[in-house]
Amino acid sequence: MAKDSCLSRVVAGVAVGGAVGGAVGAVYGTYEAIRFKVPGLMKIRYIGQTTMGSAAIFGLFLGAGSLIHCGR
Repeated sequence: MAKDSCLSRVVAGVAVGGAVGGAVGAVYGTYEAIRFKVPGLMKIRYIGQTTMGSAAIFGLFLGAGSLIHCGR
């Protein structure tokens, strides 16, 4: 596979989007769990859900953007 292939750019976009989305989701999930006074161990579940959801959405959109940009 070539170094500048379209697939490698899309995979890199998904990875970067997932990392950025995970970081943002963890911060936002922690903020909301404290703000809404989520009880006990449910905080960990809530923070995990927001982290994974945000990482998936950011990764999807950054990967799609890389795919669209790859055609140029």
